[in-house]
Amino acid sequence: MENAKTLEKGQNRLARELDNRAATQRPMVWRAPELLPNPDPRPGWTHRWVRTATMGVADPSNISSKLREGYEPCKGDDYPELMMHASTEGRFKGSIEVGGLLLCRIPSEILESRMQQHEVLNARQMESVDNTFLRDRDARSNMAMLVDKKSKVSFGSST
Repeated sequence: MENAKTLEKGQNRLARELDNRAATQRPMVWRAPELLPNPDPRPGWTHRWVRTATMGVADPSNISSKLREGYEPCKGDDYPELMMHASTEGRFKGSIEVGGLLLCRIPSEILESRMQQHEVLNARQMESVDNTFLRDRDARSNMAMLVDKKSKVSFGSST
């Protein structure tokens, strides 16, 4: 055969060995499975896996704090791509649960508001640290309070 598209002797068709599925199919590549499946993105919602148990021991304080923050469990009916992970029993029956983790969602605007609140708290803390630093400076000296502290490690005996 001169090239892959060579026609059989005097006929108007490809050679039989070139006309099969294996010759036209892409090579299959193995990929490691995901530990936690990701839901398809939903506009206006942010998803997060929330711990319900560790090593088989329930963690009610963690899940209840996330529910109070505004997270809600994702139902398997609303996420058909993850329906195979829907819990069939327990407190979160019908919700998507994998290995002690529950898929939850929260409106993106609540999450954004929460992030802004934390930015304000962080800015206040930094301002407080700066004010404390300036208040504690010795007025008689122009030297800053920050002092280079160095330590030295030596091996062996000092004798």
